[in-house]
Amino acid sequence: MIKHIILWTLNPELSETEKYTVKKNIKQGLENLVGVVPGLLDVTVHIDGRLATSTADIMLDSTLESEEALKAYATHPAHVAVADDLVRPYAVLRSCLDFEV
Repeated sequence: MIKHIILWTLNPELSETEKYTVKKNIKQGLENLVGVVPGLLDVTVHIDGRLATSTADIMLDSTLESEEALKAYATHPAHVAVADDLVRPYAVLRSCLDFEV
């Protein structure tokens, strides 16, 4: 199995209300991909409880069946739509950590 962890920092020009709406939309969009994208076993998007010491706004914690499933996820049309419509327009920084478990 593969863990796919992403941290995003949102555009600082967004108001707190706008950031919260963006975070909710990202969470819903990504978590709804389970059962749609083959090999995507689970997705949790953390948007609440952020401490002041944090340097990111959102965390994606996902598990995929294999490295091949991760590669397919990256180009799956449903995932690309979420990324293009809900994430990329609002994020200014993305960090990724993929590893085998």
